[in-house]
Amino acid sequence: MKRLSKIAIESIAGIGVRFMPFAEAASDQLPLSRLLRLAFFQISVGMAMVLLVGTLNRVMIVELEVPATVVGVMISLPLLFAPFRALIGFKSDTHKSALGWRRVPYIWKGTLLQWGGFAIMPLALIVLSQQQFAAEAPLWLGLTSAALAFLLVGAGVHVVQTVGLALATDLAPREDQPNVVGLMYVMMLVGMILSALVFGKLLEDFSHPRLIQVIQGAAVMTLVFNVMAIWKMEARDRDRAYRQRVNPEPDPSFSEAWALFMRGANSRRLLWIIGLGTMGFGLAEVLLEPYGGQVLGMSVASTTKLTATLAGGSLIGFALASRVLSRGGDPMVMAGGGALVGLPAFALITFSATLQSQGIFIAGTALAGFGAGLFGHGTLTATMRAAPKEQVGLALGAWGAVQATAAGLAIALGGVARDLIVVSPFSTLFGAATPYFFVYGAEFLFLLAAVVVVYPLIVHKVFGAEGRPT
Repeated sequence: MKRLSKIAIESIAGIGVRFMPFAEAASDQLPLSRLLRLAFFQISVGMAMVLLVGTLNRVMIVELEVPATVVGVMISLPLLFAPFRALIGFKSDTHKSALGWRRVPYIWKGTLLQWGGFAIMPLALIVLSQQQFAAEAPLWLGLTSAALAFLLVGAGVHVVQTVGLALATDLAPREDQPNVVGLMYVMMLVGMILSALVFGKLLEDFSHPRLIQVIQGAAVMTLVFNVMAIWKMEARDRDRAYRQRVNPEPDPSFSEAWALFMRGANSRRLLWIIGLGTMGFGLAEVLLEPYGGQVLGMSVASTTKLTATLAGGSLIGFALASRVLSRGGDPMVMAGGGALVGLPAFALITFSATLQSQGIFIAGTALAGFGAGLFGHGTLTATMRAAPKEQVGLALGAWGAVQATAAGLAIALGGVARDLIVVSPFSTLFGAATPYFFVYGAEFLFLLAAVVVVYPLIVHKVFGAEGRPT
């Protein structure tokens, strides 16, 4: 009987590793249960992203009747903090704590920023909307308090994600880091999906008290998830704390540390690749659904599913990248491959208008998500591996700063470019698809530029020294 049980357990474990490649991220030093608990901080990040960009976007415009321009400004405010992610990572690398911690204090600070933003957000939004009991409140009070709430939540998200990924890098053995990256981003997608379902259900019967309850509930869950993530996760380095007290050594300045990081092999080129590729995949992110409805005549239900199609493609890309990279694959080859996959993806999306084919459009969207998954996983893993142990936070902060800033700019530029082309003399060149064609063409050029920049780093790995495929 014991022998049969042992065989059954081994079979189940083998199936889990085979069909859930992120299970391979576990190791003796970092068991799967502990790794999953650490990834809870990504659930709180996903929850915040859905609430800011998705749920509140609709609630502010429709139920609270806030002007769309104000809503757009509020949602973009968290991007102001994105360039500081490199500084946050650097501070967590060099933090001096009497308890010997480096990462935990910063994750806790980021958590408090998120919690504080959520705590003041619901009443700030009600004041901003000038409804019911807030009708006599001055408009400037609503604007400033809502702006502060969005800025605090965005700052907290950037701090928690940057330092959380640095902590995961500290704990994971080098050979398991690709799967750790994949698992972290799968958990963020899980957080986004579950949060979207829960928020949608709770706000079906909208009221101001219900809005307050939902947002403050998100504040509480942020505390719960992040505390669970960091609980007994980072070991206290008492020797380090003792050395800091007895013989404190001055830390390098951020500019000195940044200069040292940029002197690393291909650091500058890596950041260019991240920026170009992210711009390439992000320009049309807010245009896919309008394109499907306006050009291809898709229903609202059909275009709504495009987000799931894009996310599904990304999830498959992350899974494949984790499996390949954990078996010795090169992350820059993976990133270049992801950018290369994006080229036919946007070609399919463009040609779907010419052929009036919804099937080709959906296939192109899934392929774009797949390419984005490969690209994102490849660049993040390359950053993790390229960073010296004492500069992990700085390197991951640099990745996050470039990636978040490029993504935000791409989304904004995509919408602005579409509107400008609509009122330009070229607006009827290709019919209703004209503004979208220009944006997709720009995406194609950005991805092509990313491939060109990454090519010198991977040519000898792909084709070998003699110019033949390896």
